[in-house]
Amino acid sequence: MTLSDWIGTIGVTLLLIAFALNISKKMSATSKPYLILNILGAGLAGVSSYMIHFWPFVVLESVWVIATLLALFKPAADEKV
Repeated sequence: MTLSDWIGTIGVTLLLIAFALNISKKMSATSKPYLILNILGAGLAGVSSYMIHFWPFVVLESVWVIATLLALFKPAADEKV
């Protein structure tokens, strides 16, 4: 396997672990560990896609990282801003 294959495999594995933990109700979709797994997974998948010049997934994973970062750093619903 090439370096881009390894990076992509690790990234997708992290995304799938987060998904499985969420579906099995072991991790909330709004929990910090879930969001961090998504950021790392999507980031690695995006880097891998960039390395092989597969631009649709570079865009997809970039948007995924940005959306997850926004969710991670948004104020809690009960906090007054």
